[in-house]
Amino acid sequence: MSVITLETAIGLGLVVAAAILMFLFSLPPRPGKRSNFALRPINGLSRLRRALGLAVENGTRLHVSLGKSNGVGPVSAASLVALSTLERIAQISSVSDRPPVASSGDGALSILSQDTLKGAYRAVNASELYDPNRGRLTGVTPFSYVAGTLPIERNEHVSANVLVGTLGPEAALLAEAAQRERAFALAASDSLPGQAVLYAAAEEALIGEELYAVPAYLQAGPFHRASLRAQDVLRWALVGLILAGGVLAILGIKIL
Repeated sequence: MSVITLETAIGLGLVVAAAILMFLFSLPPRPGKRSNFALRPINGLSRLRRALGLAVENGTRLHVSLGKSNGVGPVSAASLVALSTLERIAQISSVSDRPPVASSGDGALSILSQDTLKGAYRAVNASELYDPNRGRLTGVTPFSYVAGTLPIERNEHVSANVLVGTLGPEAALLAEAAQRERAFALAASDSLPGQAVLYAAAEEALIGEELYAVPAYLQAGPFHRASLRAQDVLRWALVGLILAGGVLAILGIKIL
C-alpha cells in the first residue's frame, strides 16, 4: 500500500487549487459588472501584436519556432504554450496572403503543429488555407534543427519570428539570422541557458514565467487569462506562507 507523502499532498493541493481558481476566473462576469483584471504591459508582446498586424498588411509571413520538446515530460508546459501561440497566430493571420509556418525539432511536436494549424483554420471557417507542409520537422538534434530552420527565415518572406518553447543556446543562431534579415524576433524559452543567450541575441526576450503569458496577451481565450489570475493568487498565497513560516521560526514555534 503506497503512502502519500507531505510533498505529494502539497503538490496535489496546489494543482487542485489552481484548477479551481482557473475555472472560477474563467466564468463570465455578472450582467452589468465588468472585470477589473488588466494585463500589465510587456513591451515584447505589444511589439509582437504590432508585428502580426504589419505582416497581414504587407503580405509577409510569420514564422513560429516551437523548440525541440516532444510535449511528454517535464517540459510539456512550454510545448503547450508554443502550440497555443501558433494556433492564435494562425487565426489572426488567416486573412494574410502568406499564412504562417511552424518549425519544430521533434516529430511528435511537428505532427501536433499540423493538427493545431488545421484546427485554427477550421475555427475561423478557412479550412481551405490548411497546408500540412507549414508544420515542419526541421531537425531532430539541436543544431540540425537550427540548420533546417534557417532557410525558412531567409527564403520565405518572413517579417516576424516567434521563438517559443524549449530552446537551448543554439537558438541564438536563429535570433541572429532574424536580425540579419531585419525581421522582428520575439524569444521565450523555459531553459535557463536558452533564456540567457536569447536575452542577449533576440530583439525582444521574455524571462521566466512571461513565457506562459504569451497566449493570454494574444487573446487566445478566457482560460489563458484565468491562468494568469490564478498564478497571481497562488504567488501571493505562497509569499504569505513563507512570511508566516519565517515569523513562526523567529518565535520558536515548530509546526512539523
